Amino acid sequence: MKASTKAKLVDRKTLLPFILITSLFALWGFANAVTDPMVQAFKKVLELTNSQAAWVQMAFYGGYFCMALPAALFVRKYSYKVGVLIGLALYAFGALLFYPAAITEQFWFFCLGLYILTFGLAFLETTANPYILAMGAKETATQRLNLAQSFNPVGLLAGLLVAQQFVLKKLQSDDIADFASLELAKKTLIKTSDLMVIRNPYVILGLVLIGIFILIAVSKMPQTKGDGEIPSVKASFDALRKNKKYVLGVLAQVFYVGAQIMCWTYIYQYAEAIGISSSDAANYQFAAFILFLVGRATGTYLLRFVNSGQLLKYFALLAGISTVLTIYVEGIYGLYALVAISLFMSIMFPTIYGVSLNGLNEEESKIGAAGLVMAIVGGALLPKWQGMIIDLGGSAVNDTQITGASEVNFSFILPLLCFVYIGWYGRKVSKL
Repeated sequence: MKASTKAKLVDRKTLLPFILITSLFALWGFANAVTDPMVQAFKKVLELTNSQAAWVQMAFYGGYFCMALPAALFVRKYSYKVGVLIGLALYAFGALLFYPAAITEQFWFFCLGLYILTFGLAFLETTANPYILAMGAKETATQRLNLAQSFNPVGLLAGLLVAQQFVLKKLQSDDIADFASLELAKKTLIKTSDLMVIRNPYVILGLVLIGIFILIAVSKMPQTKGDGEIPSVKASFDALRKNKKYVLGVLAQVFYVGAQIMCWTYIYQYAEAIGISSSDAANYQFAAFILFLVGRATGTYLLRFVNSGQLLKYFALLAGISTVLTIYVEGIYGLYALVAISLFMSIMFPTIYGVSLNGLNEEESKIGAAGLVMAIVGGALLPKWQGMIIDLGGSAVNDTQITGASEVNFSFILPLLCFVYIGWYGRKVSKL
């Protein structure tokens, strides 16, 4: 008998659409990475407290929460292509708002831009995954999605490099030890210049997004229709509400995203406390991202042999130990421990995502996935609280001691508590 023809990963006729949609995975990774250092940048340039600067993350991740479910329902009713175009339009509009924000020099204007920007990201993240799955044979759908997702870390690293090389290293205010004490005229000039530096990567990004929007708009895209209206949405919500594994999983995802953003955002404040500049601190965040990628590859391999709940529990335990060292080990070794946390966080998002949706029927999964995207709101709330802890002794990062640790060190008690819950969740679901 003649051997059956193996299904292609990507058919030639869908190659261009596949490339265009795959680029989106890198684009939202870029947005996430370039925004984290902005907390420290805005703090210095606009003379904000740590909790005030945390509004950057509040705006960024709050947009996910507000738009994730509406985006999911919209895409289910209309076409994937329309969902992508709306996402790109909102993403570009939010990025371009940085231009008038820099002119007005108003912090709230920048936050508004980030908030609208993440409306677009919510649309893209709820659209791109099923769209990639639909671009070919069902037999190769998982491989195709894994290939597309591999470009997300590329955007992550690119965003950090842009933030380091084209923002942090060019901020004049970061080179001045006591920026607040400068005479008003000189301070105003530096402030105006630095806000333009912060503005530029977002404006360029907005223009790139417009180009991608046009390419996708004029391209013939396959599978342009979703699966239609979701039948019995209320019934799906009721079923999800009664599913403890799912409900506890959404909470675990809230805590995970919060922990991730806290560890990646406040690495700059931690470095500041031991005399490391923001541009040099970016090198440590870059190392954290590399460990994150290594950990994800390692974790994916280990999942072949270890129950997902068990692996989640072990990784959460190791993340917790690293966090304790971050809190109570002073100096550069504490910073090394903070970097190491990323290695153990690496498998948490996809593992929690998969475990939470496991066993759900198709329609419950569609709504359930939107709930897990909404859980990204943890990245808005928890960094704000961490900033408030850092501000307990004053606007500096190490004004006072709490339980024998400086306030910036102690603030990592919040990620520690998050990892404790995630470890408990992993232990619980491993027995199911």
